[in-house]
Parts: sequence; C-alpha cells; structure tokens
Amino acid sequence: MNCDFCDQKATVFLTQLIDGQMKKVCLCESCAKEKGVTDPTGFSLADMLLSGIPTSALPSNPTFSSKNRISSGKKCPTCGFGADDLNRVRRFGCSDCFQAFRPEIDLILRGMHQGITHVGKVPKGFEEIHARDEKLEELRAKLELAVQQEHYEEAATLVEQIRQLEQPSPSAP
Repeated sequence: MNCDFCDQKATVFLTQLIDGQMKKVCLCESCAKEKGVTDPTGFSLADMLLSGIPTSALPSNPTFSSKNRISSGKKCPTCGFGADDLNRVRRFGCSDCFQAFRPEIDLILRGMHQGITHVGKVPKGFEEIHARDEKLEELRAKLELAVQQEHYEEAATLVEQIRQLEQPSPSAP
C-alpha cells in the first residue's frame, strides 16, 4: 500500500473517528515525521487531512450545525425549498437550490474538503489523452467561430491543427 501523500510504501496507518465518520490515512515514514505523527505531544488526523489548517480555524457552519440551526428565511426561487427544509432533510429540492444556498454549501465544503473547487484526478497514462481532447475541443470551438466570422485562412489553419491532433501518435498501439 502506498502513502496517501506521495508514492512511497506506507508504513504508518492511522484511523480516527471524526464527527462519527472513520477516517483512514496511510503514510510513509518521511511523511509521518513531516506531519508530526511521531510527535509524542499528539496530532489531529483532521488537521493533517486539511493540510495543516487547524480545525479550530475553520468557519463554523450555522446552517448545518446541530447545536445552532438558524432559520434565515431564505428560499429557493424555483421550488420554494427553504433553509429549514435543508437543515431537516439534508437534501436539495431542485437543481436551482445549489445557487440559492451557495453560501451555505461553501461553508459545508470548507469544513469537509481542502477547497471548494473540484480539481479531480486523471489516471496515469490518460493525462496526455485528456490534454489532447481538451485542445481538440478548444480548436473546434475556434474553428466554428472563424467560419461564422468568415475568417477562412484562420479556419484552414485550425483544420490542419485539428487533423494533426486527431492522427494517432506513433507510440500508440
């Protein structure tokens, strides 16, 4: 099993119950030392998972806190789903609720994840394919615009670039 922070072999395995959820982390020896896991004064797995941001520094979440639920009176303009409903059901009424309750969602995500924007991962070996597909999509959009604006020389150049990217690479089977 590999370290969750680097690709070295994991030798330290941690499990901690945080807010009723079990969190597991696998670390190599160097990452364990770097994160302070071997420190006898103790550490917080949640702090480590949030890359050094102490949990005490995270903003409190008044809308979803079981101790401090606040009725803001805010409602989704499409379905009429309210903040109280969101507190009670913990689900949205429709897709427009995501925009209506955006500040509350941001607070929830900050408490759960490192950031509020999904970055995602690309499996090894697919990074080049993914980059090529994105470039093709961008070139096709530029080609469509060039044709609409009657810039045919630019369109011809873009068509040639698209053809070159669409050809299979010599290393591909």
